[in-house]
Amino acid sequence: MSTAAAAAEAGQQHATAEAAAAAVPPAAVAAAAAPPFDFAACIPRFLHWVDFCNSGAAAAAADEFLLLTVGGSAVGFLKPSFAERLLQFPDVFRRDGGGLALHPSLATQQQRTAAVAGVLEVLRGEGLIEGWRNELYPAVRAFHDEPAFLIERAAAPHFGIKAYGVHINGYVTLPDGSKELWVARRSRSKPTWPGKLDHIAAGGQPHGLGCMENVVKECEEEASIPTELAARATAVGAVSYTSLQPAGLKRDVLYCFDLELPADFAPRPQDGEVEEFMRMPAWRVAEIMTTSDEYKENCNLVIIDFFFRHGYLTPDMPGYLELLRGLKSGDMS
Repeated sequence: MSTAAAAAEAGQQHATAEAAAAAVPPAAVAAAAAPPFDFAACIPRFLHWVDFCNSGAAAAAADEFLLLTVGGSAVGFLKPSFAERLLQFPDVFRRDGGGLALHPSLATQQQRTAAVAGVLEVLRGEGLIEGWRNELYPAVRAFHDEPAFLIERAAAPHFGIKAYGVHINGYVTLPDGSKELWVARRSRSKPTWPGKLDHIAAGGQPHGLGCMENVVKECEEEASIPTELAARATAVGAVSYTSLQPAGLKRDVLYCFDLELPADFAPRPQDGEVEEFMRMPAWRVAEIMTTSDEYKENCNLVIIDFFFRHGYLTPDMPGYLELLRGLKSGDMS
């Protein structure tokens, strides 16, 4: 590439980032200079997001759902009405104490996967399972267990299986040491959370793919981040929650990654899932989370974790330990 062409491309990247920031509605415009900002005052609202994402915890604890077991090991939670529908497939499901179990004749993972897939095709045809993704999730008690069976992602909350994902905080460190986060606005045509603010990249953790492989894949697909740059992402922990949805229990563990990006790099939408990217000071992101519901709800937890780890939230702030504990409210196995 010629020097002139390189300069032109760099200028266009900078212009893209500036244009994206200018396109943000007033509720999400970052001021040029950071005003004094009280992160301690954000904690009550941050606790609200923890409670919101854990709307299913009480229902699970109160035995409002039926256990789904395989070989005596619990892998899911079923709404009673959904369990009754599954019992209409007696070659696949049967009663087991107060819950349901896969039929013992389904002795292998492959047999169970095929049998459950056949049931799901019927339920999909009835309109009971919506948002089909053609992506398989493992039904497991814990992340490193061998899956009891594999199941279509769209059916995960119906079966109350644990689902895992990777969420990436893309950020830039300024010369003064302050940090700015790259924020994505989800496409308004997406069937889930259209137009909401999101991380630079994130995705469910499918079967057969390593977490770091998934990080690199999602960064490239959603934000056009080159492999060599995405591979710098660092695993920094996880958050978990149990959410109550119309389909059932959404039991999620989100693996958190930090990706420090060069100041002159600007992500670009690629796969149609993101409408635009904006770079915002950390304080402005916290302000949006505190004063609006612009963010996809579970993203708030991952960003709160970022604030803890980068020193924006400190032990002298009231509610610090309660908030820290709340980020891991779900089953972390």
